[in-house]
Order: sequence, then structure tokens, then C-alpha cells
Amino acid sequence: MSDLILPQPIAAYFAADTRSPEAVALCFATDATVRDEGRTHTGLAAIKAWKAAASAQYTYTAEPFALECKDGLQVVTSRVVGNFPGSPVDLRYRFRLERGLIASLEIGA
Repeated sequence: MSDLILPQPIAAYFAADTRSPEAVALCFATDATVRDEGRTHTGLAAIKAWKAAASAQYTYTAEPFALECKDGLQVVTSRVVGNFPGSPVDLRYRFRLERGLIASLEIGA
């Protein structure tokens, strides 16, 4: 990861992203939502399933390089490189944090 200093739950998310769906789910609140590729995943079981499916389909790395606060969200821009169409791509991860956990995440261009 770069020298970018991220809030703890977001740093934990990017550190866990390459490990396991269970490690990723630990970063989220119980009733959290993730919106990615036009789909919404709500709750820890759905978030684990989303991460497991993405990890089974693609191999990738994500390198965060920018952080801004906008409209109550922490917006992280990350270079994502892997075996998916359009790689590499810069994606924006829009995090809403609550009580030290990720309450929502939206991933897009």
C-alpha cells in the first residue's frame, strides 16, 4: 500500500481484500450494504458471498492512492489491476463509516 493514511476501518478493508471473505466481512457493520457492479448486497452473509464470488472470478490487487471527504463519505480512489476486462482501472470506493465499522460501500468509476 502507498503512504496514504486511511481511517482504520478502510485500511482494514483494503488489507483484508486479498485475504478472505470472512476477513473482509469483519470490517462491516452487521446491517451494512455494498453496491458493486449494479448489485446491492446487504448484511454480513451477503457481503461474504459477494467477496467470495469476486475472488473466485478474478485475481486482482487494489492500491489506494487518494482520499477525500465528500458529503459525509470517505472516498478512496484506488488503482485496481487484475485479470478482468478493462484492467487496470482507477475505481472510487465510497465508504460511510459508523462506530468504527463500514456501514456502506459503493464501488464504481
